[in-house]
Amino acid sequence: MPTLLRWKGHRFYFWAREPNEPPHIHVDKDNKTVKIWLSSLEVAYNEGFAGHEVTKILKVAGQHRDTFLRAWHDFFV
Repeated sequence: MPTLLRWKGHRFYFWAREPNEPPHIHVDKDNKTVKIWLSSLEVAYNEGFAGHEVTKILKVAGQHRDTFLRAWHDFFV
């Protein structure tokens, strides 16, 4: 599971065994996790992050979306 970014204790990554799903990332911190679809920057699921935390995570994901998408396609193609 390649780590794409570490930001303020958060780990942005994707699973190596999810090639049949649309491009997305997982973000973990402590015991919290959120899954984000990269095409729309929508939350697929959230376990534990407060709304204001998700908003900040989505902003960071948006700033790095092109890099994340390139990494996804490079890994799975």
